Amino acid sequence: MLIDTHAHLNFKAYKEDGSEVIKRSLKNGVWLINVGAEWDTSKRAVEYAEKYPKGVFAAVGLHPIHLQKQEIKEKNFEVVTKAEKFDYEKYKTLAQNPNVVAIGEIGLDYYHIENDDQETKLLQKQLFLKQLDLAEELQKPVIIHCRNAYQDIIDILKLKIENRELTVKGIIHSFLGNYKQARQYREMGFKIAFNGIITFARDYDKVILDAPLEDILLETDCPYLAPAPYRGQRNEPLYVIEVAKKLAEIKKIPLEEVINQTTANAKKVFNLV
Repeated sequence: MLIDTHAHLNFKAYKEDGSEVIKRSLKNGVWLINVGAEWDTSKRAVEYAEKYPKGVFAAVGLHPIHLQKQEIKEKNFEVVTKAEKFDYEKYKTLAQNPNVVAIGEIGLDYYHIENDDQETKLLQKQLFLKQLDLAEELQKPVIIHCRNAYQDIIDILKLKIENRELTVKGIIHSFLGNYKQARQYREMGFKIAFNGIITFARDYDKVILDAPLEDILLETDCPYLAPAPYRGQRNEPLYVIEVAKKLAEIKKIPLEEVINQTTANAKKVFNLV
């Protein structure tokens, strides 16, 4: 059994066959967490979890890039975002659904900010703080998105923890930082999650070797970041096995050990039953 801790089958890429992909995953022993990025995808994540109560879970939250309308184009990623104002009470009501196991994905994304715009950074930080407060109020773990903003996220989490304003933990999704940053997150009680990137980029081997297996989770971030040998294709939860294989290879440990421990980690972090 494997757990994909970060899937987006609630996105348009699966509009025609989302249910089929879920059934295929469950049939092959892969559980998954559908993660929201704004209101519509958060709501859809909950709907899928209600439809498939055994093995499909939801996370709800407002991703920082959805604070403003923008067109984002990258090599394997294209999206037009609409500006959404965070409604604390509305998200709180949705997050109280028993199928919601986390608040996410939330965090900071400075990659697409033009000219180092401080106002946009401030808005993202304010949104992040509000959603951390929501997670704390509901006592649900967080799924944190971080792009070009590791130090700011570390500083925010440290301050919240020191002020006893944050007792819940969670994961740093799609970890792309260095081993020193990973250590800082782990020291605060957070886990780090890896996806298909580690199957075609060796930049994170040192992070993986430095981190105990007990602090690592697996994810796909589907439909994006398909692992080798599926690069260029639409990703899906079943491919999380490739991430597990690469972790086992890098750490020079049995694949079964990776599968068993990361599954146990995910169940513990998200209280999955």
